[in-house]
Amino acid sequence: MKNYTKFAIVASFFGLWMDSYFSTRLQIISGFVLILSFGILHGANDLQLIDKIDIVKHKNSTFRILIYYVIVVLMGILLFYLFPLLALVIFIVVSAYHFGEQQWQKLPNSLPIWSRILNQFLYGFTILFLLFVFHTNQVQNIIFNITNFKIPNQYFWELLKVTGIAFISLSCYLYWKILKIRKKLLLEFFHLVVFSIIFKSSSLIWGFAIYFVVWHSVPSIIDQIKFLNGSVSKKHFLSYCKAAAVYWFVSILGIALIYFFLKEEQLFNAVFFSFLAAITFPHALVITRMFHRK
Repeated sequence: MKNYTKFAIVASFFGLWMDSYFSTRLQIISGFVLILSFGILHGANDLQLIDKIDIVKHKNSTFRILIYYVIVVLMGILLFYLFPLLALVIFIVVSAYHFGEQQWQKLPNSLPIWSRILNQFLYGFTILFLLFVFHTNQVQNIIFNITNFKIPNQYFWELLKVTGIAFISLSCYLYWKILKIRKKLLLEFFHLVVFSIIFKSSSLIWGFAIYFVVWHSVPSIIDQIKFLNGSVSKKHFLSYCKAAAVYWFVSILGIALIYFFLKEEQLFNAVFFSFLAAITFPHALVITRMFHRK
């Protein structure tokens, strides 16, 4: 993953360089293309992961697993329809942990479980609030279209301050307490600087797409392939894509239908992120279980 980190940094700044040549519309289109390709793909193989995770404890059929998964997704969509503000808060919390877990999966076993979980939450929240504060007006509009509730500008900065200070405080404690984690802490602080530059220098969709694909989705795909096959290769990647093809296609079809009926940009963004949230709920749980099995 060290080599991939170098690639991710280069790819991120290449994305920012391309940003200077893209119009706002082209940034939005390119961002959605990235999210709909690798972004959706990294969560499209959950059924195979579930089968691998539960192969010893439960002899569930693929159909039964699919039914459970679809029910969870539909419950997420229903939650956004009935209680949008509550659903959005849950989505942000789940996403924060999911992002933090991907970045901090390789931690020393000597690290207390409470500090591991808290660290992942705070890191994920810091990433999200960095994105929010650099694009406050757009985020406000998306939240308003989802929940009919407008969050004051200063709330985003206050939340970033709280999570940032909490993360720095915990990091200082861990740096002082555990020698093995020091290099990782310094590296992740450097990554936060990189993320800040990305979010500050690009539009909301393009900046989110760079982080979501380059820093989250592709590393997650690599981890999933390793978990399923023991190693990463072209053959294993093609096998992964083949297994994920049906679920990926259904997801893309659903988003295409949303776009067809909701062509107004702000409303589409709101429904699009609501749809992402609904499929994120079960995916985050699957990935957490995968990391525990590893």
